[in-house]
Amino acid sequence: MCGIIGAVLSSPTDDDLDLVKRVFLESRIRGMHATGISFVKNDKIVTIKESVSADIFLETLNLRDCINEDNNLYLIGHCRYSTSDLEFNQPINSDKISIVHNGVITQQPNELWSKLYGYVTETKNDSELVLRTLEAYKEPLTVWGDSSMAVCELYADKTLNFYRNGQRPIYYLPKDNGYIIGCTKDIFNRAGANIPLDGIMNIVYNIKNMELNSYSVPTNKKDLQYAL
Repeated sequence: MCGIIGAVLSSPTDDDLDLVKRVFLESRIRGMHATGISFVKNDKIVTIKESVSADIFLETLNLRDCINEDNNLYLIGHCRYSTSDLEFNQPINSDKISIVHNGVITQQPNELWSKLYGYVTETKNDSELVLRTLEAYKEPLTVWGDSSMAVCELYADKTLNFYRNGQRPIYYLPKDNGYIIGCTKDIFNRAGANIPLDGIMNIVYNIKNMELNSYSVPTNKKDLQYAL
């Protein structure tokens, strides 16, 4: 269980940034071992991560410093719950793509990933396999259909994608000037936000130029978020 956050906001006000911060802080209940963000600045992905909880992480982070030169915010974040170590925290990024992931891609030893899946990885964090899948121009929801995932992808061209499969939740809050993404409805409620929308299973939501579009990735899997 980890917390993921996303935000694309046009000319964010102090109130907007305060809401993003509150969503971040309320997400820490899902992971207090490490915190990180990626944002777009000067056509590059900038990533900051530390092995501390979100409240400590945000003490020294001014979200206004993450605003792009076009005066918009393009950001993803992660609150990690670790069952092993504090190495290889998220976000995990390349020069052009950064991802945050809640779930489990594989429980196979990382020494076998190249042989089993065909991806050469730099970390022992199985979430990196999502990034390598994207770099291979493949669809994670299809490639990792038996895994559990809720994902936000941030691109250096200021695009943000988010999606989930049937084994993890994701919600998003439309605003007049953009969107905020989080894990659960309760997180938004505790942050004092309006009621968010439920991200539909196997729908990839794409935010580009402040417009939200989506497409479906058909699978034969069930939505376990509503199994009860």
